[in-house]
Amino acid sequence: MKENECCCHKTKERPEKEYRDLINRLNRIEGQIRGIRGMVERDVYCTDILVQVAAVNAALNSFNKVLLENHIRSCVVRDIREGNEETLDELVAVLHKLMK
Repeated sequence: MKENECCCHKTKERPEKEYRDLINRLNRIEGQIRGIRGMVERDVYCTDILVQVAAVNAALNSFNKVLLENHIRSCVVRDIREGNEETLDELVAVLHKLMK
């Protein structure tokens, strides 16, 4: 078993800057979601809510891009260098899910 793995799933220890960036992005997205909920509770006009939902989708897509890039540059590169090519199969499977 590798250093950052347990018996049931993989884990990744992130550098502090990467961790802070991801958490900040998620906090903003969470705030946007709460804002949308508030709009629904206040009976805001549908198109105004839809615009905010589109903004959340864009923020989630941006989060995915950053996380995917970090994953490729760290986990995937490391595993390939260590001869663990099944990581490529895992990456392809994830890309298929992301592109649905």
